[in-house]
Amino acid sequence: MIETRALRFSYNGREVLRGIDFKAKSGEFVAILGPNGAGKSTLVKCLSGILRCGGVRILGRPVEDYSQRELARTVAYVPQSAERSFMTVFDTVLLGRKPYMSLTPSRKDLETVEAVLKRLGIEHLALKRTNEISGGELQKVGIARALAQETEILIMDEPTNNLDLKSQLEVMRLAREFSEKGLSVVVMHDVNLALRFAGRFVFMKNGKIVADGGREILKPSLFREVYGVDVAIEEVRGVPLVVPL
Repeated sequence: MIETRALRFSYNGREVLRGIDFKAKSGEFVAILGPNGAGKSTLVKCLSGILRCGGVRILGRPVEDYSQRELARTVAYVPQSAERSFMTVFDTVLLGRKPYMSLTPSRKDLETVEAVLKRLGIEHLALKRTNEISGGELQKVGIARALAQETEILIMDEPTNNLDLKSQLEVMRLAREFSEKGLSVVVMHDVNLALRFAGRFVFMKNGKIVADGGREILKPSLFREVYGVDVAIEEVRGVPLVVPL
């Protein structure tokens, strides 16, 4: 579904991604983990086509071959933080339907927006402006906009930022549910939240993938290598729990 081979990317002459080989298919929920500056956000921007990196293929086609409209119908991307504006929450989420709209929104467009607002529990905010709501509510608006795109691939960069515990769980359940019919790729800093919901883990450091796999790769030595900390890995009700020592 998404594939990269020897992917490299630089900002102002500084190499951020160094020969990334990555492949993910429908039905997977992939968590990308690693310390600050590892290249996680740059990688998902390349995967989503926001950064034209070269060497990225989506559904078998080079990302450069997609028009903006085609790409927006295929991949939805949620940034670390959404921008505030004078637009209402409803209209902001309606922008997610832009790849399908002509001059005016159809009944399906409006019904889709209503459905995703309800799904995220923010339908009561529909007529509020995005500069009037909290950071956590704004984060949910960004996720709702991505869901309104009705894509096959959902990529989110730290989607649980600014969210309370209940909302974090809701968003991660939503990402796992999405992966049952498509592909979810999520950048995370909360390791334990990722381990609870994702099925595959990609650890990055210094622009490279250090480890990629399921729960079998979760070893104290890996966390020492990636984060430089000693940890114990316990199991609580069948879920791995990383405890820094």
